[in-house]
Amino acid sequence: MNNSAIPIVDLSPFLLGDEDGKRKEREVINEACSRYGFFQIVNHGVPLDLMSRALKLSKSFFECPVEEKIKCSPLPGAPFPAGYNRKPNPSYEFSEYLVMLQPGSTFNVFPAKHPQLRQVMGDLFNGFSKTGAILESILNESLGLPPSTLEEFNNDRNSDVLTALHYLPATETGKIGVNSHKDVGCITFVLQDEVGGLEVQNDGKWIPVTPKEGALVVNMGIVLQHVFWVCGVGDEHTVNELSGCSALETMELYFVDDFCSVDVRSLKLKRLKLDRYSLLDD
Repeated sequence: MNNSAIPIVDLSPFLLGDEDGKRKEREVINEACSRYGFFQIVNHGVPLDLMSRALKLSKSFFECPVEEKIKCSPLPGAPFPAGYNRKPNPSYEFSEYLVMLQPGSTFNVFPAKHPQLRQVMGDLFNGFSKTGAILESILNESLGLPPSTLEEFNNDRNSDVLTALHYLPATETGKIGVNSHKDVGCITFVLQDEVGGLEVQNDGKWIPVTPKEGALVVNMGIVLQHVFWVCGVGDEHTVNELSGCSALETMELYFVDDFCSVDVRSLKLKRLKLDRYSLLDD
């Protein structure tokens, strides 16, 4: 394994019942958790064409005029601001995002001019959830926890959230991204587009998480570190977009105690607190 690269874990042995392969991949997971708190997974069961379509459709949505996008603003009374929202502009952390609750929720809001987006994001939500359950079981054993510990601790899927995220292109005078932070909750899945931008801190150095076709980024959250005391401290991370790069798109799904979300510039599964997002200003 390259010491300067975030580890890549192949989930196919766990899906195919290859015991020797499982042992090898668990060793990679153990090292990734202790050193970085991050790793990428391949052969995870979520179809590549589904992930590509989700990124493409979300990008098309974000290219619409603001007047069209705000028609998808969160509905009154929603337990979480599902729908379209954005952070203030100008701002280093400027981004806009489309949040989806569980498929079938009456609080989900999607654009009438993009009818396929609801179905594709719903399919992606379900695909991520299945992979999350598999990974949860793998992590439980790899980290030496008692049987079903993570499943019992994090068994309420009603608060999971899928979020599509869009960051504007960087300029000559400034970068666009997210300041250094740690994610709360248990696990975050991130699907990056080819632009990338995610960086992880390790031993005082920032390591880029290079986008890999078909891969999902796994972020071990604060709960796994401080409740179960199983991960390293290297999950401080940021999103940087250099001048000359195109806009970033992610999809993110969050497994958390209170809320989860998916980003459109990189698909990401993580647990969010309600105060992570502000309501859209008129």
